[in-house]
Amino acid sequence: MGALDSLSEYISDYFRVSRKRRKRKVMQTVNIKVKMDCDGCERRVKNAVSSMKGVRSVEVNRKIHKVTVSGYVEPKKVLKRVERTGKKAEIWPYVPYNMVAYPYAVGTYDKKAPAGYVRKSEQSQLQLLPGAPDDNFVSLFSDENPNACTVM
Repeated sequence: MGALDSLSEYISDYFRVSRKRRKRKVMQTVNIKVKMDCDGCERRVKNAVSSMKGVRSVEVNRKIHKVTVSGYVEPKKVLKRVERTGKKAEIWPYVPYNMVAYPYAVGTYDKKAPAGYVRKSEQSQLQLLPGAPDDNFVSLFSDENPNACTVM
Protein backbone atom coordinates (compact mmCIF):
# COMPACT_ATOMS: atom_id res chain seq x y z
CA MET A 1 0.00 0.00 0.00
CA GLY A 2 2.89 2.39 0.58
CA ALA A 3 3.88 2.40 -3.09
CA LEU A 4 0.33 3.15 -4.25
CA ASP A 5 -0.05 5.99 -1.76
CA SER A 6 3.19 7.65 -2.84
CA LEU A 7 2.25 7.21 -6.52
CA SER A 8 -1.18 8.79 -5.97
CA GLU A 9 0.38 11.73 -4.07
CA TYR A 10 2.88 12.24 -6.90
CA ILE A 11 0.13 12.27 -9.52
CA SER A 12 -2.13 14.57 -7.49
CA ASP A 13 0.76 17.01 -6.92
CA TYR A 14 1.47 17.02 -10.66
CA PHE A 15 -2.12 17.94 -11.53
CA ARG A 16 -2.34 20.59 -8.78
CA VAL A 17 0.75 22.42 -10.05
CA SER A 18 -0.24 22.32 -13.70
CA ARG A 19 -3.48 24.23 -13.10
CA LYS A 20 -2.92 27.95 -13.12
CA ARG A 21 -5.14 30.28 -11.21
CA ARG A 22 -6.65 33.15 -13.10
CA LYS A 23 -5.93 36.59 -11.76
CA ARG A 24 -9.03 38.57 -10.97
CA LYS A 25 -9.10 41.96 -12.60
CA VAL A 26 -9.64 44.95 -10.37
CA MET A 27 -12.46 47.44 -10.88
CA GLN A 28 -10.81 50.68 -11.93
CA THR A 29 -11.43 53.97 -13.67
CA VAL A 30 -9.27 54.92 -16.65
CA ASN A 31 -9.09 58.51 -17.90
CA ILE A 32 -7.85 59.11 -21.43
CA LYS A 33 -7.24 62.32 -23.37
CA VAL A 34 -8.60 61.96 -26.91
CA LYS A 35 -8.71 64.63 -29.61
CA MET A 36 -12.38 64.79 -30.67
CA ASP A 37 -13.94 67.44 -32.90
CA CYS A 38 -17.48 66.33 -33.74
CA ASP A 39 -20.36 64.08 -32.66
CA GLY A 40 -19.16 61.36 -35.03
CA CYS A 41 -15.74 61.23 -33.35
CA GLU A 42 -17.37 61.05 -29.95
CA ARG A 43 -19.74 58.26 -31.02
CA ARG A 44 -16.95 56.24 -32.66
CA VAL A 45 -14.74 56.37 -29.55
CA LYS A 46 -17.64 55.58 -27.22
CA ASN A 47 -18.78 52.58 -29.28
CA ALA A 48 -15.24 51.21 -29.57
CA VAL A 49 -14.61 51.35 -25.83
CA SER A 50 -18.06 50.23 -24.69
CA SER A 51 -17.75 47.04 -26.77
CA MET A 52 -14.74 45.91 -24.73
CA LYS A 53 -15.15 43.05 -22.29
CA GLY A 54 -15.43 44.19 -18.68
CA VAL A 55 -16.46 47.80 -19.35
CA ARG A 56 -19.23 49.01 -17.02
CA SER A 57 -19.60 52.65 -18.05
CA VAL A 58 -18.15 55.10 -20.57
CA GLU A 59 -18.37 58.87 -20.22
CA VAL A 60 -17.18 61.16 -23.00
CA ASN A 61 -16.58 64.89 -22.46
CA ARG A 62 -15.77 66.40 -25.83
CA LYS A 63 -15.24 69.90 -24.44
CA ILE A 64 -12.14 68.92 -22.44
CA HIS A 65 -11.22 65.93 -24.69
CA LYS A 66 -11.65 63.39 -21.91
CA VAL A 67 -12.95 59.81 -21.97
CA THR A 68 -13.62 58.10 -18.63
CA VAL A 69 -13.98 54.30 -18.65
CA SER A 70 -15.02 52.35 -15.55
CA GLY A 71 -14.92 48.59 -15.23
CA TYR A 72 -12.70 45.55 -15.06
CA VAL A 73 -10.27 46.78 -17.73
CA GLU A 74 -6.57 47.49 -18.13
CA PRO A 75 -5.50 51.05 -19.04
CA LYS A 76 -3.14 49.96 -21.83
CA LYS A 77 -5.85 47.90 -23.55
CA VAL A 78 -8.33 50.79 -23.39
CA LEU A 79 -5.71 53.15 -24.81
CA LYS A 80 -4.96 50.78 -27.70
CA ARG A 81 -8.66 50.37 -28.46
CA VAL A 82 -9.12 54.14 -28.64
CA GLU A 83 -6.04 54.52 -30.86
CA ARG A 84 -7.50 51.91 -33.24
CA THR A 85 -10.30 54.38 -34.02
CA GLY A 86 -7.70 56.64 -35.64
CA LYS A 87 -7.70 59.26 -32.89
CA LYS A 88 -4.64 60.55 -31.09
CA ALA A 89 -4.92 59.38 -27.49
CA GLU A 90 -2.88 59.34 -24.29
CA ILE A 91 -3.47 58.59 -20.62
CA TRP A 92 -5.00 61.66 -18.92
CA PRO A 93 -1.95 63.84 -18.12
CA TYR A 94 -3.68 66.45 -15.92
CA VAL A 95 -4.47 66.89 -12.24
CA PRO A 96 -6.78 69.45 -10.62
CA TYR A 97 -5.17 72.83 -10.08
CA ASN A 98 -5.72 72.84 -6.31
CA MET A 99 -3.95 69.46 -5.86
CA VAL A 100 -0.55 70.80 -6.98
CA ALA A 101 1.92 72.54 -4.68
CA TYR A 102 3.56 74.58 -7.46
CA PRO A 103 1.13 75.03 -10.39
CA TYR A 104 3.43 77.38 -12.29
CA ALA A 105 6.56 75.20 -12.11
CA VAL A 106 8.41 74.48 -15.34
CA GLY A 107 6.60 71.73 -17.24
CA THR A 108 3.46 71.96 -15.10
CA TYR A 109 1.58 74.91 -16.56
CA ASP A 110 0.06 73.98 -19.91
CA LYS A 111 -1.92 76.42 -22.07
CA LYS A 112 -3.78 73.53 -23.69
CA ALA A 113 -4.95 72.10 -20.36
CA PRO A 114 -8.67 72.35 -19.58
CA ALA A 115 -9.78 75.05 -17.15
CA GLY A 116 -8.90 74.14 -13.58
CA TYR A 117 -6.26 71.55 -14.53
CA VAL A 118 -2.46 71.53 -14.80
CA ARG A 119 -0.10 68.90 -16.19
CA LYS A 120 1.30 66.23 -13.86
CA SER A 121 5.01 66.60 -13.16
CA GLU A 122 7.52 65.65 -10.49
CA GLN A 123 8.51 69.27 -9.84
CA SER A 124 4.99 70.31 -8.96
CA GLN A 125 4.61 67.46 -6.45
CA LEU A 126 7.69 68.36 -4.38
CA GLN A 127 7.17 68.48 -0.66
CA LEU A 128 9.74 69.48 1.91
CA LEU A 129 11.04 66.76 4.15
CA PRO A 130 11.03 67.37 7.90
CA GLY A 131 14.40 68.68 8.99
CA ALA A 132 15.20 70.11 5.57
CA PRO A 133 17.22 73.38 5.53
CA ASP A 134 14.17 75.40 4.39
CA ASP A 135 12.24 74.15 7.40
CA ASN A 136 14.93 75.49 9.75
CA PHE A 137 14.73 78.98 8.24
CA VAL A 138 10.98 79.08 8.66
CA SER A 139 11.19 78.24 12.34
CA LEU A 140 14.09 80.68 12.80
CA PHE A 141 11.99 83.71 11.81
CA SER A 142 8.65 82.63 13.25
CA ASP A 143 6.65 84.65 15.79
CA GLU A 144 6.91 81.82 18.27
CA ASN A 145 10.73 82.07 18.42
CA PRO A 146 11.70 84.51 21.22
CA ASN A 147 15.17 85.09 19.68
CA ALA A 148 13.81 86.06 16.24
CA CYS A 149 14.31 89.80 16.88
CA THR A 150 18.00 89.36 17.75
CA VAL A 151 18.67 87.45 14.53
CA MET A 152 17.02 90.11 12.40
